[in-house]
Amino acid sequence: MYMNGIIIINKPSGYTSQDVISKVKKIMNVKKVGHTGTLDPMATGVLPVLLGNATKLSKYLIEHDKTYVSTIKLGEKRDTGDSEGSIIEKKDADIDFNSVESVLNTFLGVQKQTPPIYSAIKVKGKKLYEYARANEQVVIPEREIEIYDIKLKSIDNKNHEIIFEVNCSKGTYIRVLSENISEKLGTVGYMKELRRTKVNKFDIENSITLEELEQNINNELFIKNNIITMEKVFENYDKIIIGDKKKELFLNGVMLTFDKKDGIYNIYSEKKGYIGTGIVKNKLLKRDVII
Repeated sequence: MYMNGIIIINKPSGYTSQDVISKVKKIMNVKKVGHTGTLDPMATGVLPVLLGNATKLSKYLIEHDKTYVSTIKLGEKRDTGDSEGSIIEKKDADIDFNSVESVLNTFLGVQKQTPPIYSAIKVKGKKLYEYARANEQVVIPEREIEIYDIKLKSIDNKNHEIIFEVNCSKGTYIRVLSENISEKLGTVGYMKELRRTKVNKFDIENSITLEELEQNINNELFIKNNIITMEKVFENYDKIIIGDKKKELFLNGVMLTFDKKDGIYNIYSEKKGYIGTGIVKNKLLKRDVII
């Protein structure tokens, strides 16, 4: 009943990304299930879930840009940078809210960011949060990120909260960005809430909840309408059509000569239709992801 493809889950708060994978695997009775990048347990929103052979697409999807909506609570700093941590500093949050938009704009562009100590990034073979829990000091290397767009959505003067939307590159920590914004506003703050609304072309508007998936598991039309096929994922790539004889060779891993420029192609059989993707390099086509 179920095809290879991608289903967009609106991850609930309190679930790890792996929790979602396990749940989808159980509901859909699919052996191979994966995702394209984790969301913190407290975060909600877009989590593309890969089904069947589409798990092999992860290498193409993991580098995608992302869009988030974040709520910053001003006046308190927490050790984890989010609402799950302990308060380590308090500061006056009576800021000039008229300056928020101009402060946000200073974060546009390419910049260096230091990942938070409470993260799974490895330094010298050990995850950063392991250093934090052991109260050990470690030098955290900066990484280059890019903020493509950032805009203010709302301000809550009474509760000292601001909500902003940001479109950014892979590897951007919104917890760190929220702390840095707070500092530029002359106070401290932490990321109170986080919602991922987009991962490349995968939008929150096209997502479904785990409850909706479970309730409609026997509704073939619902499942079909909510699975993005591999062909759809690569719809903007050029195609190569191969005959039956070449198809068998291609599927068996034999490289075929094609006068095409280097790159990824959608591969179609003359009789069977879409097969999957292939990669051309130096005029040679080899199989990549097969449905």
